[in-house]
Amino acid sequence: MKIYRANIIFTPSAERFEVLERGYVAVTDDGLVEGTYQQLPPHLQSAPITDYGDMLLIPGFADLHVHAPQYRNMGLAMDLELLPWLNTYTFPEEQKFADCAYAEKIYRRFVHELWMQGTMRSAIFATIHQEATLLLGRLLQEAGLGAYVGLVGMNRNCPDGLRNSSEEVVAGTERLMQELAASGREGYAPVQAILTPRFVPSCTEEMLDTYGRLAQQYHLPVQSHLSENVREIAWVKSLEPDAETYGHAYYRYGLFGQTPTLMAHCCYTDGAELELMKKQQVMVVHCPTSNCNLASGMAPVRTFLDNGVPVALGTDISGGNHLSVLRVIQYALQVSKLQYAATKGNKAFLTLSEAFYLATKSGGSFFGKVGSFEPGYAFDALVVDDSYLNFAGYSLLNRIERYVYLGDDRDIKHRFCNGKELAEPKM
Repeated sequence: MKIYRANIIFTPSAERFEVLERGYVAVTDDGLVEGTYQQLPPHLQSAPITDYGDMLLIPGFADLHVHAPQYRNMGLAMDLELLPWLNTYTFPEEQKFADCAYAEKIYRRFVHELWMQGTMRSAIFATIHQEATLLLGRLLQEAGLGAYVGLVGMNRNCPDGLRNSSEEVVAGTERLMQELAASGREGYAPVQAILTPRFVPSCTEEMLDTYGRLAQQYHLPVQSHLSENVREIAWVKSLEPDAETYGHAYYRYGLFGQTPTLMAHCCYTDGAELELMKKQQVMVVHCPTSNCNLASGMAPVRTFLDNGVPVALGTDISGGNHLSVLRVIQYALQVSKLQYAATKGNKAFLTLSEAFYLATKSGGSFFGKVGSFEPGYAFDALVVDDSYLNFAGYSLLNRIERYVYLGDDRDIKHRFCNGKELAEPKM
């Protein structure tokens, strides 16, 4: 058993922060939270204590929609909408990952920055390239980070250099599953495969059907994009005229909640699509930085929450311009206030505890008991030195608010995933 002492802040529910001033969290040898305490109980009195003084101890962040091969393009082409952006900048960059030396250079920097930003769990799009995708998985394992990694499938409406077949998707996904499992390091957070059809316009009916059969055969989770852009939605309707909505186009192939499913963006999800998402408990991944940069729209997060649809946050680089989940929390709060104003107050804006919950416990739930300091949860944690932001008289709730709005990666002094403190990965 290990004991850590600090100012402990987490969100067991979206409605409130749990705060323990100079409290204790006990962590088992298996990396699970045994409990949090204001005073240590007798059975823990003899356990060793690591005391972080007046620092903050918060759960690690979860980024549930991120494109690793787009890392080099962050901050570029922010004056384009989604489809021109893909064709002009994104697809040419992703073709470079056929070269494993290039892939390693970019992926090492990407994994290092995940660690730097305090992102302990992530759901990642790679490319169609098997070797590069396996490399990414191994680098994440070496760093001790938890992740789902997806070999992308595309066989229409894409450059020839980014086109693969259904047979290649099956072989590549099975290989990814097997090799990640075989090379996993004992005691480190798991890195696993996730089915990743890029989106409906890039996948034929035959490929989507193949993905659905893979999901059923191996009970694999699924990630893709949904209702991000008005033109994209119209395009999907022309490609899948028999589907009632964009979401139904996935559902008919077994890719919409039949196994755990992430759908990024959902800027225009309502009506029948919303009802299906609720019924299937598909998790929305809200990507406000990307949605703003690509002029996609504003996801109706309050509507999702009011309807019991699970929501997490994603950086979505390089549509998003930063790998910081902290910055995504800020944008999520600010975009929700614009929606509040646009609806003349009919849709309540997100509270700080709600946005923090989306970035920790809600996103972490896709990995199991992750993202909180409740008993039985994996100890994913960040130790934050906010002393330069902390003035006399501030409460811990004042301090977490200032950290969300003013802090950055330089404030994170220690990072834990699954109970293990993570050393800085090699770049």
